[in-house]
Amino acid sequence: MAEPTFEEAQKELEAIVTRLERGDAGVDELTKLWERGEELYRICATKLEVVHGKIEELRALEERAT
Repeated sequence: MAEPTFEEAQKELEAIVTRLERGDAGVDELTKLWERGEELYRICATKLEVVHGKIEELRALEERAT
């Protein structure tokens, strides 16, 4: 299975948080939801770090050009 895009991961993570906040899941499901939420969080954080790095590279290139 391919890694989700940032937007897909964020949407799934939001759905998991909503489900966890409702508090109607059993212990086994809570554990699975929590683990998937952690995985999605790491995916989102990594993608944001990559984008941040690219922005910093572009900013540095722009500063050198001026």
